[in-house]
Amino acid sequence: MPRPRSARPTQRDIAEMAGVSITTVSHVVNGTRAVAEETKAAVLRAIETTGYTGDAIARSLVTGGTRSIGMAISLVANPYFAALMHAIEREASANGYTVLLADTHDTAGTERDVVRALRSRRVDGLLITPAPGDGSVLGELVSLDVPTVLMDRLTTRTDIDQVGSENIQATSALTAHLASLGHRRIGMISGAPGLTTSDERVLGYRLGLGRSGLSWAPDLVACGQSSRDGGGLALSTLLALPDPPTALVVANDSMMVGVLHEARRRGLRIGQDLPVVVYDDVEWADLVDPPLTTMAQPIEEIGRRAVRLLLARLADPSRPAETVRLPPTLRHRASCGCGR
Repeated sequence: MPRPRSARPTQRDIAEMAGVSITTVSHVVNGTRAVAEETKAAVLRAIETTGYTGDAIARSLVTGGTRSIGMAISLVANPYFAALMHAIEREASANGYTVLLADTHDTAGTERDVVRALRSRRVDGLLITPAPGDGSVLGELVSLDVPTVLMDRLTTRTDIDQVGSENIQATSALTAHLASLGHRRIGMISGAPGLTTSDERVLGYRLGLGRSGLSWAPDLVACGQSSRDGGGLALSTLLALPDPPTALVVANDSMMVGVLHEARRRGLRIGQDLPVVVYDDVEWADLVDPPLTTMAQPIEEIGRRAVRLLLARLADPSRPAETVRLPPTLRHRASCGCGR
């Protein structure tokens, strides 16, 4: 078998040693096409013999892992995702893993592309905050047995690991709190359609109304598209009603920013003219005037549990899939109108 021609082996050297074409070596290394087991074994032997393991992808073929985790998440969808990313990186690093980040832009098409790109880097597993869509990416990952953990936006699937906050009871508690202050027309600004978090928080809002003896009125719910601009437009929609809401539940902090801007533009005082509560808590929540009453997600714990679930899956691929719901914490401040 010919010896490699350079101190730093190349795919050409691997091809010569294995007696195959460079194209075949490329297919084995990148997983771009099925290769006969005997041919693949010859390429792997050549990779190991030449020391071509300096390349992370080639190393993964020989050792069975790259000690890397792929994370597919939208970098702009929600400010809290940045904190989640930091928590994941800390936990992964503590366990000897690096994290490769890919931005899904919160669209199904981009999500599909970036997930496939991460897989081409032969990451050991994936952490995903699913984009709104048909769920085809998740179906593909499950069918291919790719170790995967969903974060934040959970599904009803029972064949994939996932971790996120509890949404229904938490939003119910926010709604019931406003009702306990005497409000009978409580509005809601909901998140983007197609997200489980949006659906669950609307369900929680309806549950809170029912528990408080209040009727469900569809016109009191306006979609804020999970964005700042959408939150402002949704507030305008609700305030234009013949009988507008006297208090408001906002389903995330991005939309809350839009609510604050639109309220200021109209000269409305949050907490007095318009009591407001919001699901999510950000660093500035207690710095605005008045400070915001929020439902704070356990971001650090979500990040830690996501990494630990993935490592458990890597250690035991046959273990039953697990869904973890972590309770958020009510942070009672003054925007709800309590004067606290």
